[in-house]
Amino acid sequence: MLCWIVVAALFGGDAPPGELPPEAASRRIEELRREIAHHDELYFRHAEPEISDSTYDGLKRELAALGEAFPALAGGLSPADGLGDDRTGLFPTYRHREPMLGLEKTYSETELRVFLARLARSEGRDDLPFVIEPKVDGLAVSVTYEKGKLVRAVTRGNGTEGDDITANARNLRRLPRELRMNDPAGGPPPESIELRGEIYVPFADFRRVNEEREAADESLFANPRNLAAGTIRQTDPEEVERRGLDVVFYGFAACEPASAAPATQRELHERMRAWGLPVFAAIRTARNADEVWSAVQEVGRERANLAFPTDGAVVKLDPVALQRRLGASETAPRWAVAYKFAPERARTRLLAISVQVGRTGLLTPVAELAPVAIAGSTISRATLHNSREVARHDFRIGDTVVVEKAGEIIPELVEVDFATRPAGSRPYVFPAACPVCGTEIAAEGDVIRRCPNPSCPAQVRGRIGHFASKAGVNLPGLGPALIDALVARGKIRTIADLYRLKPADLDSQGTGPDRTADRLIAAIAASRQSELWRFISGLGIPRVGEAAAKVLARRFGSLAALAAAQPANLIADRGSAVPGLGTAAALSVRDFLADRGNRALLAELQEAGVNPAER
Repeated sequence: MLCWIVVAALFGGDAPPGELPPEAASRRIEELRREIAHHDELYFRHAEPEISDSTYDGLKRELAALGEAFPALAGGLSPADGLGDDRTGLFPTYRHREPMLGLEKTYSETELRVFLARLARSEGRDDLPFVIEPKVDGLAVSVTYEKGKLVRAVTRGNGTEGDDITANARNLRRLPRELRMNDPAGGPPPESIELRGEIYVPFADFRRVNEEREAADESLFANPRNLAAGTIRQTDPEEVERRGLDVVFYGFAACEPASAAPATQRELHERMRAWGLPVFAAIRTARNADEVWSAVQEVGRERANLAFPTDGAVVKLDPVALQRRLGASETAPRWAVAYKFAPERARTRLLAISVQVGRTGLLTPVAELAPVAIAGSTISRATLHNSREVARHDFRIGDTVVVEKAGEIIPELVEVDFATRPAGSRPYVFPAACPVCGTEIAAEGDVIRRCPNPSCPAQVRGRIGHFASKAGVNLPGLGPALIDALVARGKIRTIADLYRLKPADLDSQGTGPDRTADRLIAAIAASRQSELWRFISGLGIPRVGEAAAKVLARRFGSLAALAAAQPANLIADRGSAVPGLGTAAALSVRDFLADRGNRALLAELQEAGVNPAER
């Protein structure tokens, strides 16, 4: 059995699932179903998973092993046992013309070879033709073209029907509105074809979006999949384009007329490329189990060079006629399987939990770790996200913890080795007061903790640092050490104070101003005429990064015009009243301008001769 060790650890003994007491097995089956349903809700509908993919897969495999050992207790499939359900209730739903299934998963060479041997036995031959593709870690989507025109995009949903996300999908980076009709390599597209693909975020855009969120003092996305899934379900279609979502196609379902369907998986890729659809740059072929395993290993070695997130390789029978004959179970085709790569993990010691205070007062717990090498880098810190995550995992100082990092994904603590927990360890208690200024912390819901004191030195340093960064007016001479010193000496409390600085204010050694100080004062003076978008971005308005700042700069043309804007005029009945600006960003700008302190800051800046304009 695949998961008897896990089950034995929970119930004691060495027995595989079939030898467990039926009462214990029944309890565990129900526990697993409830737990999986909980994680499905977070993963599929909210794009906010609490556990890693590998941990989730382990729960599913344990349930499958128990269901196999106790079929009478399993009682048939439930939603938690199958595909999950990503319908959100925010979009109209649409029924797939053919069910949109998942994939059977394997986690070892042995399991993969068992699957291949089963196919060989069913067909009476061991030289079956296979195609091997990267498994993209994104959000499954079904896209329909009729007479070459894009008509519909639908999420997997429950496999039968999904959310109609057509309006959002039209903003995917490489999704054509119309297919190329006369390319001789592909021939004309069928009258109607339902294609299957994956929506994802390239690593470069994942890093960019997280940098923007970090600059805006917002929580970071843990991985590209969460970013893709969360964005495609937003009600603001333009956010899809701003965040750089992309799509790749690898399959098809319904096709009319049926005679126009491709004969093989390889032909499908060639025809989709000829129609102008994004497909994999290269796919591999194989004709026996040894060649399949070799190709899967090649995908694993090359995934570090790919620009998009992958978590495995998909093995498919090449002939479509053979695919159709083998058919599918209730949840997966019988002619394809996914091989999941093991995530890169390492064990280390949790030395401390520190709490960072961002420029908006947001408190973020951070794990301070004994340095450990993983995925080509040395990890000594990892975000713990929020107080709820610390409590859920019961992370304690002195624990031995497991760090997971796959490719470009942010390092994450995924579990605690409770067996090695030091005697006398105590649960971590989130501070009740700001660790920087001592102000009592304010709670916003169950998760967010914030220092409400805008004069907190950490917040002041954060605001000044953001304004001086590349995301703002770009003052490289104003680094963290100098900002810390100026804030500590009371020389700057707001960004307006920067324009009152004199060379002597920069002298912390008592030796008098030098050329470096003169150059910085000159750079600050020159920033009075910075590009307007840089100034708007530097203000640190939540949800207003570079792209939104450029939209606002084009709309208002000058800082004076922005300062004079009426907050209510930024929002219309259906959302943003500023073309090109998302509703969430417009609400943030409205709230920023409605604040008296912010209005006073804009007035101070204008009095200091700050006059940036759109160029």
